[in-house]
Amino acid sequence: MTGRHRLRPPIRPVPRLHHEHAERRVGAFRILYVCTGGVCRSPMAERLTRHELTLRLGGDAETEISVESAGTWGHEGAPMETHAAEILAEFGADSTGFVGRELLDDHVIEADLVLTATRDHRAQVISMGHDAGLRTFTLKEFTRLVRAIDPATLPDSIGPGALSERARVLVRAAAALRGWLLAASPEADEVDDPYGAPLGMFRNCGEEIFDALDPIVTALTGVSRVRV
Repeated sequence: MTGRHRLRPPIRPVPRLHHEHAERRVGAFRILYVCTGGVCRSPMAERLTRHELTLRLGGDAETEISVESAGTWGHEGAPMETHAAEILAEFGADSTGFVGRELLDDHVIEADLVLTATRDHRAQVISMGHDAGLRTFTLKEFTRLVRAIDPATLPDSIGPGALSERARVLVRAAAALRGWLLAASPEADEVDDPYGAPLGMFRNCGEEIFDALDPIVTALTGVSRVRV
């Protein structure tokens, strides 16, 4: 089948690293984007988010907020899909140096916020454990919840450690709203897979991802995007 009716890959167990006492990394707030192959949707979201953070925070953006991606059926070591890289260039974002990764336990353990393309991805991340449920959302679900949070209720983002604390408060506030603010339909919280599609569908996907992450980055940083 083609178009919106393409069959999804079967859900498989996510590979795990064996460790008894893994600890969450402290310091920079860590965002993890997750899709299926890890070469289209999640890397576009990763690199667009990095780009927007740099525009708002300057050169210190990566020391404040770390952004990565992985795939539940990830193409380990693969380059970004060519059309995805082209769309990033249209946004002014950098696609160089990207290497695909398969989702592992450590990726989830270290993440402060996991944003997935679909509800299936969200379910797979949560099924891995590690108390991931309260910090895992679909991208568009998190956008919907963030829009309902009054920025005045969040901590200031200026000062040592202030940005990380603001981000963690934002995640907790969004988790508290889940179940109260529902999507118009289940599909409204998902980003369709453009893999194998023409460039135009990748462009639509990139715009959909950007529109979803823009208010998230604004809420995380307390800095609105400069419109040109």
